Amino acid sequence: MLLKRSLPKNRWKSWIKPWQYIDWLLFCLPIVLSIFGGVMILSTELKQPVTDWWWHWLVAGIGVVIALFLARCRYEHLIQWHWVTYALTNLSLLAVMFVGTSAKGAQRWIPIAGFNVQPSEFAKVGIIITLAALLHKRTASSIESVFRALAITAIPWALIFLQPDLATSLIFGAIVLGMLYWANANPGWLILLISPVVAAILFSIPWPFSEPIVLFKELSFGALGLAWSFAMAIVGWRTLPWRRFGFGAIGAWSLNILGGELGVFAWNHVLKEYQKARLTVFTNPDHDPLGAGYHLIQSRIAIGAGEIWGWGLFKGPMTQLNFVPEQHTDFIFSAVGEEFGFVGCLVVLFVFCLICYRLLHVAQTAKDNFGSLLAIGVLSMIVFQLIINVGMTVGLAPVAGIPLPWMSYGRSAMLTNFISLGIVESVANFRQRQKYY
Repeated sequence: MLLKRSLPKNRWKSWIKPWQYIDWLLFCLPIVLSIFGGVMILSTELKQPVTDWWWHWLVAGIGVVIALFLARCRYEHLIQWHWVTYALTNLSLLAVMFVGTSAKGAQRWIPIAGFNVQPSEFAKVGIIITLAALLHKRTASSIESVFRALAITAIPWALIFLQPDLATSLIFGAIVLGMLYWANANPGWLILLISPVVAAILFSIPWPFSEPIVLFKELSFGALGLAWSFAMAIVGWRTLPWRRFGFGAIGAWSLNILGGELGVFAWNHVLKEYQKARLTVFTNPDHDPLGAGYHLIQSRIAIGAGEIWGWGLFKGPMTQLNFVPEQHTDFIFSAVGEEFGFVGCLVVLFVFCLICYRLLHVAQTAKDNFGSLLAIGVLSMIVFQLIINVGMTVGLAPVAGIPLPWMSYGRSAMLTNFISLGIVESVANFRQRQKYY
């Protein structure tokens, strides 16, 4: 009799055993966000003849199954396949250029079995695996290792940038910086990596003068950009290994001058007017309220209208009357703000903070550098997308087309997030030696 009673319990333990060491809080919170995201998508499309909320839940369910499968597979095997993963990532991005479909001025999707698949989303997982494997074998404590990591990243990054997909290319940059920092790269080197982008912005700002300083017809700079370049020269002199004869300082200074001038040239001769507006409208959306600033203005109004507690589910006037464009994708956070108010926004952000904390915990407790780097790569990806997406809905960041993880509608993005989650859960699951029965 006692034996019969113990059998069901033992069977239950045997069934759950392959996943007993995963981080259940980290696993469940994204599922909660996915369910809530589907509800908010339903709210944004309640009066429209579409069923994106249903697809959102279906793809999330598939993602959960994939994550559970990956969580019980040993992540260490990915080291052996990282070059294959890298090759498949680049081949898929190349395929977009030849057989991809276009929408809204970009060619980013491949039609497969009646669905549009976005390879650039899955490329984020591919580059995380590749960089984790490389930095596991050789840390980023030497400048050669940093250059090697950048060279490996350059190919898929360029293919994504040419689609063009500026949003995903920016996420690539965040992933690389986060993983290099965790792999013991000198913080000064990381500052130098992003310094040309900062210089490109500062060179276009004439302050404190009314006009930029012009040396030649096509060569001009702002005082802020010049001061930044000299500051980066000091950083280069203090951190780069080529201190003799000041080569590090000269190289850092030249890099920023070149980056600044290229930025000015691109702004004046390469970027189109709508691209310029998209990059700068967040500073003053009222300058073009019916054009480039329309998204931001409507999103801010919707979030502000929610006040403390919000209008209630399915009751937000801006959301129900479809005043916010693309609200079910990039601007889903504005629906949360309007219908659940400031409190609802804080709860969503708190859940994301818990996810990020658990990702960091897995990275700190992983049994090897490879697993730790995998978790940090996923953390960098999630944090950057969260900051930019929420920032652009409240007018603190440009409209970059970056979705909110697990909440915005996007099938490829949803699967990518759950695949990443499954890999991190594998790192957590195999922190101790286990035997399956």
